[in-house]
Amino acid sequence: MRNIAIITGASSGLGKEFSIQISKKYDFDEIWLIARRQDKLEELAEEINSQSKFPIARPIVMDIQGKEGVKKFEAFLKEENEKLEKIESGINIELLINNAGFGTYGPFEETPLDRQLDMIDLNCTALTGICGVALPFLKKGSHIINTASLAAFMPLGNFAVYAASKAYVLNFSIALAAELKDKGIEVCALCPGSVSTEFAKVASNGARKEVKGGHDPVKVVAHCLKKAYKNKKVALWHVKWNFNAFLSRIVSRYSVARITYKYNKRPYKQDKKNTNESEAVSLSEFN
Repeated sequence: MRNIAIITGASSGLGKEFSIQISKKYDFDEIWLIARRQDKLEELAEEINSQSKFPIARPIVMDIQGKEGVKKFEAFLKEENEKLEKIESGINIELLINNAGFGTYGPFEETPLDRQLDMIDLNCTALTGICGVALPFLKKGSHIINTASLAAFMPLGNFAVYAASKAYVLNFSIALAAELKDKGIEVCALCPGSVSTEFAKVASNGARKEVKGGHDPVKVVAHCLKKAYKNKKVALWHVKWNFNAFLSRIVSRYSVARITYKYNKRPYKQDKKNTNESEAVSLSEFN
């Protein structure tokens, strides 16, 4: 049986860092790198394979957004398993990392509705669907990591749909962990705050080039993997992130939403064109 690690949104940011660290620290027969940007995926696969005894990184160019994306992933997974059943008894997914996702800055009424719905399709629908179609290939000892966000703990003004979508990821992950415990399959939700990735460039539609106060993705990913393999349900690396998550238990949810709407304005560039056509980067490669 071939032991596989799968990372979605692998071409940049946390997904890229997950791919690099997994290739160095863990023993998989293959690492499937899934994203939309072929050039970035191939560069990453070449980097990983150049440091391995044999090629383990496999770039897979695929748009996983929404129900159609899940169907494409399912078809690919079944096809690969059928090929390997004849020679290696099929596929065992030892590690599944659902990292693909994106955010959008700005008040809900001022942000294109199609963009918000695309966000739900990727952050929630794709993540849920991929967990569902992958489950038959997970066994005792397998792990799932779902990238949520510190925003998952409270509703946020100027970030309404993103925070809500990540609250879904957090709650879904914890519930799934409870359901899969008896099967020996562990689930961990990564809940990062500001990390130095291309997230802000996508969320602001180019108005902000870098995440403000972003932390090192190397440390965030290393901490998450450590927690996941200790069977922890949530990974919060920074002390401040843990404090903010704790405060969410005692502070009024409406008050936080109102305060962040009034006083935590994030830069965003309004685009009169269809956002799906005008984006400079792929929606499905950031978290």
